[in-house]
Amino acid sequence: MTDRSATHATFSIERIYGASPRRVFAAWADPKARAQWEAIGEGFETSYQESDFRVGGRDVSRFHFDDGSQFVAEARYEDIVPEARIVYAYSMAHNGTRISVSLTTVEMKPVAKGTRLILTEQMTVLDDGDKPEYRQRGISSQLDQLGHFLEQQMVN
Repeated sequence: MTDRSATHATFSIERIYGASPRRVFAAWADPKARAQWEAIGEGFETSYQESDFRVGGRDVSRFHFDDGSQFVAEARYEDIVPEARIVYAYSMAHNGTRISVSLTTVEMKPVAKGTRLILTEQMTVLDDGDKPEYRQRGISSQLDQLGHFLEQQMVN
């Protein structure tokens, strides 16, 4: 029999971007923009099966790694306040086995010359299938990529 476990973790990541909350929010809301910053990395490809950015809407994305492994993230948007807050619940599966379930809150606060973004994730790791530090490192990298994306955009 397989041992079953649930490990809980919460982490927050903060970034300051030299872009308005409107621009930061738009980078999350537009699936074409998100594809440019969210899924960037070496050794994997990302494909989006579904992208429905509205309360009750779903996002489904697949990450295919060079070693043949695959991760699937299925998200449901629970709360969206334009230019201020996004809340979504999502599960992550690895090669068909669910490894975690999370609730994520993204807050955007105006600051001098930009936006302070605070992402907080409350994560339940199932049966030791993931590690919170891996997830935190991956999301941190995505937020760095968001910063690069925003820097490249010319429109305020």
